[in-house]
Amino acid sequence: MFLRMIKGILTRQWKKMLMIAFTIALGASLASAMLSVMLDVGDKVNQELKTYGANITVVPKENSVLNELYEVEGSGGTGAYLKEDELGKIKTIFWAFNIVDFTPFLDTSATLDDGSEVQIVGSWFDHHMELPTGESLDAGIVSLRSWWELKEGSWLDEQRDGDSADCAMIGVKLAEKLGVSAGSTLHVKGAAAEKDLKIVGIYDAGGSEDEQIYIPLNTAQALADLDGCVDKIEVSALTTPENELSERAAKDPSSLTVAQMETWTCTAYASSICYQIQEVITDSVASPVRQVADSEGAILEKTQLLMILITVLSLIGAALGICNLVTASVMERSQEIGLMKAIGAQNVSVTLMLLTEIFITSLVGGTVGFFAGFGFAQIIGRTVFCSAVSLKPMVVPIVAVLVVAVTMIGSIPAVRMLTRLRPTEVLHGR
Repeated sequence: MFLRMIKGILTRQWKKMLMIAFTIALGASLASAMLSVMLDVGDKVNQELKTYGANITVVPKENSVLNELYEVEGSGGTGAYLKEDELGKIKTIFWAFNIVDFTPFLDTSATLDDGSEVQIVGSWFDHHMELPTGESLDAGIVSLRSWWELKEGSWLDEQRDGDSADCAMIGVKLAEKLGVSAGSTLHVKGAAAEKDLKIVGIYDAGGSEDEQIYIPLNTAQALADLDGCVDKIEVSALTTPENELSERAAKDPSSLTVAQMETWTCTAYASSICYQIQEVITDSVASPVRQVADSEGAILEKTQLLMILITVLSLIGAALGICNLVTASVMERSQEIGLMKAIGAQNVSVTLMLLTEIFITSLVGGTVGFFAGFGFAQIIGRTVFCSAVSLKPMVVPIVAVLVVAVTMIGSIPAVRMLTRLRPTEVLHGR
């Protein structure tokens, strides 16, 4: 009998129930879309920020001590260097898959024919290397400094150019000062050798790099007689925003308890990745670039806060819509409900019948809204991050709980009206 009454009500008032389902579907779709993106946005924001450079710098331990004691800028000229043949070890640490890119640098100076001195930086451009794990990797400033604007010529291609050791790229300011263009040749004299460098491209970095010349790493090593040496490594890694634990661990890992140490090492904090890099690169100090690391955390927190706010507002809107629709439905059926009470129906039975109708409608609306929301999440992911948003299993129970909560809250005014309804007044048309 109870089920027949539910079926009859759903059939007779299908338009109003459809509106309730639609309202719930809208709220559920926004909630599932925002939650799906929010739970998946961390890696995507990090990946997006990686296009703006490295977030970890590795320097020789001696240079790091000098920088801390005397605030020395730069790393060259101290006689301390890292070993180029150890670079592949960076991809053997626990967080190897979080290492997106890394590039070594060697700063040196050279003299031109007119006697002026220029700053030369040796680096990888699109270097191919075989890793100790048996895998291969292409790394270099072409991907690490992707925001550099090519003004003239082309990027130096180590794999394409047959004699790339004699090629160079020059900053736009230095090119204007020297009056050179792509295709020009510069004769440079270093501490140990001389080279005729062919300019293949002119770049605009928007910083001090615009007054420098970038050449392949092995060429810079030959000019400075520093075979197999680098003075800095820049690493781009996917990281988790820092917190109190990671900051304390960065200062003194030995101060952590066993449980804290396990949590720290098993979380992709920048400080945790730096600690592991130091273990595989001899006499090195790895430190996060604070401006980048702090920006990642701030942007991620603000993005997640915005999505939570949108979710809350959408659910409040859905609750208000349900409240109005269910209350209107009770008012329309007041005589029917009054008659049921007159023949002996208790408030509990009538309330249970009303809630059953609403929850059946909510189930339909919530299911449709969940899948629609996941579709919206894909649109957001493709539009903003150019990649799909993965479905997190925890989104399903969260959305289900939110739908139930919104339905309950939205039904409260209608239930209160129903329990206060007096059969004698309703049946007499008052």
